[in-house]
Amino acid sequence: MTKRDPFRPVDAAARTLARQLIDNATFAALAVLEGGQPTVTRIALATTPEGAPLSLISDLSSHTRALDQNPACALLVGEPEDRGDPLTHPRLTLQATAQFIRHGGAEHPALRTHYLTQRPKAKLYIDFGDFRLVQFDVHTALLNGGFGKAFKLSPHDLLP
Repeated sequence: MTKRDPFRPVDAAARTLARQLIDNATFAALAVLEGGQPTVTRIALATTPEGAPLSLISDLSSHTRALDQNPACALLVGEPEDRGDPLTHPRLTLQATAQFIRHGGAEHPALRTHYLTQRPKAKLYIDFGDFRLVQFDVHTALLNGGFGKAFKLSPHDLLP
């Protein structure tokens, strides 16, 4: 018995849906390896001017320490609506590498300003010394657009 490839060819509708899921997300589930074991947490999510996922996380959190040791991670965006089977609602897994942007770095001021336009409440803590911006450089995206609608997208497919 031969297994069929579960992924459909990527089309404009899949690219648009994936982009909408990223752009509309205010938070994401972040998966990291901590001490060799997988763990998941929720983080605030925004995007860079180029459309890459961007967050602000504290050095005090275990997931930040895990990313310092191993920047490989995954983000899940897309929440089910109040009605219907949650598995029929679209969601997107982004397999990525975390890239930290430290205070005082050349790109920090512009990203800080951009982040605050999307998440203004973060103004309360964005300048705390233990908070860092983190950009997620996506390698692969797995889009589940609903039953029987699976797509494997490249970083190029995710461009705004």
